[in-house]
Formats: sequence, C-alpha cells, structure tokens
Amino acid sequence: MYNAKAVITGIVIFVVLFSSPFWVGYLGQNYTKTDIVLPKDEKNCIEDVEFMRAQHMRLLNEWRDEALRKENRVYVSKDGKKWAISLQNTCLKCHNNYKEFCEKCHVANSVYPYCWTCHIIPTEGK
Repeated sequence: MYNAKAVITGIVIFVVLFSSPFWVGYLGQNYTKTDIVLPKDEKNCIEDVEFMRAQHMRLLNEWRDEALRKENRVYVSKDGKKWAISLQNTCLKCHNNYKEFCEKCHVANSVYPYCWTCHIIPTEGK
C-alpha cells in the first residue's frame, strides 16, 4: 500500500476532527452546577426536585396536551395532591424570576425551549 503512513494519519485526523464536538461537550461545562436560585419553599413543588430537574419539560409537554387537547386541567401528583395545569398560575407562582431560574439553567445547558413564544416571560421575582 502506497503512502500508508499518510493515509493512516489522515484517517486519525479525520476521526479526531469529526468527534471533537462530542469530546468538547463531554469535557466542557458541568450542567449540574448552574447556580440557579431555587424558590424559598421548594418542598411545595408539584413533584420532588429530582423528578423536576430531569422531567420538567416532558411534564410541561404532557400538561399542554392534557389542557389544550383533552380539556383536562387538573394534575394529580405522586403524593395525590391536585394541581391546576397551568404554567402561569402554578409553576410561575414560585418560579417567578426568569433570569435567576429558567434562563440560567437553560443557557448553561444550551437549551432554548419555545415556551415563551406563547407565555409571558416573568420579569422579576416577587
């Protein structure tokens, strides 16, 4: 095989360049350290903290489908408590500081949800 060293070197360079976004993401910023400001009464949230950190977007999408498509406006949490299915009237009552809560975490994780195309962005905490 002619120029075997050059071909192998080219393949190695290609693989490194092709996989570099994955390595930069893996070695980059730690997503668990977002420095968000949690509400004072976080125990009054609809579900536990671990669930909300991992599944809040899935939950909000399910809420949207339930409220708008199935006309169900009541959510029953794991502990049996009933909540109104409403971003504005349920979630944003406690999580009312967009800059310190939503935006910090979403920017740190490079996530840009489309919630605010319909909902009003909270301006400041109360």
